[in-house]
Amino acid sequence: MVLRSKQHVDRVIVVDDGSDDATADVAALAGAEVICHPGNKGKGGALKTGFAAASGADIIVTMDTDGQHDPAEIPKLAAPILAGEADMVNGSRYLNGNGKNTPAYRRVGQTVLDKATNLNSGLKITDTQSGFRAYAAHAAQVFRFKQNGFGIESEMLADAAKAGLRVKEVEIGVRYDVDCSTEHPVSHGVRVLVKVLHDMELRRPLYYFTVPGMVIGGIGMFMGLSFLRTFYLGGSLMFGPTLLMIMLTVVGTFMSFTGIILHSMSRMINESKMK
Repeated sequence: MVLRSKQHVDRVIVVDDGSDDATADVAALAGAEVICHPGNKGKGGALKTGFAAASGADIIVTMDTDGQHDPAEIPKLAAPILAGEADMVNGSRYLNGNGKNTPAYRRVGQTVLDKATNLNSGLKITDTQSGFRAYAAHAAQVFRFKQNGFGIESEMLADAAKAGLRVKEVEIGVRYDVDCSTEHPVSHGVRVLVKVLHDMELRRPLYYFTVPGMVIGGIGMFMGLSFLRTFYLGGSLMFGPTLLMIMLTVVGTFMSFTGIILHSMSRMINESKMK
């Protein structure tokens, strides 16, 4: 991949994230600039190191090193930035109905992560977990690199949206016969989803607290009206269901107001930063 990438870029930087094989030696022999982490820092840590090393570049392109991505598509990702149409370009496996060869279990999990990430960021991205992306030089400074693991893709989209970057997608191909990931897709997807939801806690409190709170409170109120009708018709109230109704109503109300308060605080903080 290094040799093929060098046909389209000026520099190839490989971040060896604490691997115990010959990755660093092979990449160096192929002509890449190799940076080795003494220990595993996760994908987020590797991207942070790579972005720092690429400081001064006009465009930064990232790709996974498992062979799934085709370096020949690098110009396709860079084109919208060179044309002044985008600040960040996301390579999508699913744009225009593509991705029919994606295993079903992957696509189901991917869809869930796409929905959660788009809800958190406010974007409409068809492949939020893509590692094949291009960034304009000025866009690099907006990313927090807080997530160390694979949740970094979702975090970077949320950061891009918050900073008002123009994000565009282009269609890319992908190979699944060379998947070298040691992560189980289900456990990996669950961990990413948890991180996205955690990030949503402060970015989208109305969705994280208020909406679920209204649903829970609504169930409690519906139960209360049903119990009230039963009592009015001469029936008796059972302790357990009545206690559950009270708890649902109280918890739902508390969550709803918590989301509203956090949303107001978030708006005040953002407005004060803009002044």
